[in-house]
Amino acid sequence: MATSGTTTFNLHIDDLVEEAFERCGMQMTAGYQLSSARRSLNLLFADWANRGLNLWTIEEATSALIDGTRTITLATDTVNVLSAVVRDTINGEQQDINIERIGREEYLNLPNKLTKARPTQFYVERSNNPTVYLYPSSDSTYTFVYYRIRRIEDAGDYTNTSDVNFRFLPCLVSGLAYMLSLKYAADRVVLLKQIYEEDFQKAALEDRDTASSYFVPQVAY
Repeated sequence: MATSGTTTFNLHIDDLVEEAFERCGMQMTAGYQLSSARRSLNLLFADWANRGLNLWTIEEATSALIDGTRTITLATDTVNVLSAVVRDTINGEQQDINIERIGREEYLNLPNKLTKARPTQFYVERSNNPTVYLYPSSDSTYTFVYYRIRRIEDAGDYTNTSDVNFRFLPCLVSGLAYMLSLKYAADRVVLLKQIYEEDFQKAALEDRDTASSYFVPQVAY
């Protein structure tokens, strides 16, 4: 049996919007409705950032530390920092040393934030200009290596594809349909919300970092 041999299916933004309007029982028209749909799509991406991890948005990043480094300015599209290490060279060999994340209150109560040593703790200020605060301040040359969650890219032009893993395409469409129903199809809100939540749950369950499991039989002697 012949198959396509391709695995590149995706939807342009205008295709997503058209599908969502069809689920609302409407035909998409150009102009305001199209602009409204793109705005709703960007709000949907913001909602996903609040729902937890999206594995395809996790990236490794690094920042060079020098003597006296106390703060690191992160990229403005950083949603959060998941984990970090301080990379050092000891006896000619690279070593990644764990660094503990602490909260705002713990960082505030540190007595002398100008103390210098290899950093062992960090606090993330999650603002519009996200910043990492190190403690102690760096006393030498190191590399701060961290995994960050970045924002999902904006919808942009209608000919763009979305910055979404293919597993999330069904819930992207159903989520947009639900948001559009709030404005244009009140009689379908309950149904479309239910479909959206089911689609998101299925995608989220698969969007996890898994490792191999080994089952060892218990042997009685």
